[in-house]
Amino acid sequence: MSQQLLSELAGRGYQGRVVSARHLAELREGIEFHRRAGCFDAEFDRIRLSFFRYSPPETLPEAQSLIVVAVPRPQTAAVFTWQGQRLSLIVPPTYTDYRKIAQQVADLLAGILEPAGYRVAPSLLPLKALAVRSGLAAYGRNNICYVPGMGSFLELVGLYSDLPCSADSWQEARMMESCRNCRACLHHCPTGAITEQRFLLHAERCLSFHNEQPGDVPFPSWIAPSWHNCLEGCMLCQRACPEDKEFWGWVEGKEEFSEAETALLLQGGPPDCLAKETIGKLERLDILGDLELLPRNLGVFLETALLLQGGPPDCLAKETIGKLERLDILGDLELLPRNLGVFLRA
Repeated sequence: MSQQLLSELAGRGYQGRVVSARHLAELREGIEFHRRAGCFDAEFDRIRLSFFRYSPPETLPEAQSLIVVAVPRPQTAAVFTWQGQRLSLIVPPTYTDYRKIAQQVADLLAGILEPAGYRVAPSLLPLKALAVRSGLAAYGRNNICYVPGMGSFLELVGLYSDLPCSADSWQEARMMESCRNCRACLHHCPTGAITEQRFLLHAERCLSFHNEQPGDVPFPSWIAPSWHNCLEGCMLCQRACPEDKEFWGWVEGKEEFSEAETALLLQGGPPDCLAKETIGKLERLDILGDLELLPRNLGVFLETALLLQGGPPDCLAKETIGKLERLDILGDLELLPRNLGVFLRA
């Protein structure tokens, strides 16, 4: 039955593995080992790792197997108009339709297994670790999962099942062979999250960790505005990775926001302040639930864009003017397009 399931997935362009639920303790220990060694920043641990659960859900207590599936996913474009200029930003592959894809995979697996008398149930497991330990994927030096034929442009879905699993492909975690003599991601990560000193990412320094924080949490002062490159998340290490080269230009779907819509998003109001059409665009990008993040995340791009235009101070927000005054460069506004631009093009 497992082989039939994997064949059905492959026929849809997906890849998967089925491993025994006996490995749950090993998944837990993989996290606990690093926790005991003090490798995790306390805030990152609390926000990103505390929700994992390593036992079958009450809806399927007799689970015998873990199923992990990789689904190829593109980038999505979001275009915002501001001060007459159009700014195109990327939403990374793992964001758009995340819950929708997970439900589609669950429904697909249920449709395959239920006629044979088996069920599936959702999981709250560390999916990257599960994918790598199952043999489905390998880690990149950037700690992102890579699957042959997909690169890192994918979404992982993990499910419990009562499907028996007497033999599986469980293995030690491994890094891609191509990473051993490559430092592309390390050299292109501006925050120092990827280092030579250890394989484990310094996740507390990753841009994705910071721009996914609640909207009232400001970016740390050590993060330069020019480092931001996505509306949410970050693609710098993936864009630099040779394993992802054939997928760099894979963008499907684009939502365009008018200047009026952009202004409302920058205000950070609740969804009921937005037009139905705007809500539809946010839903298709799967960021309606992240509405509170947009004033901060979008604002950092628009602020830099306005400075590069070289317009007069009355085109700038009061907060931006305050920053320039504190730097004592408000009077040098006309120099910024040239001086700032040379760094952004580097």
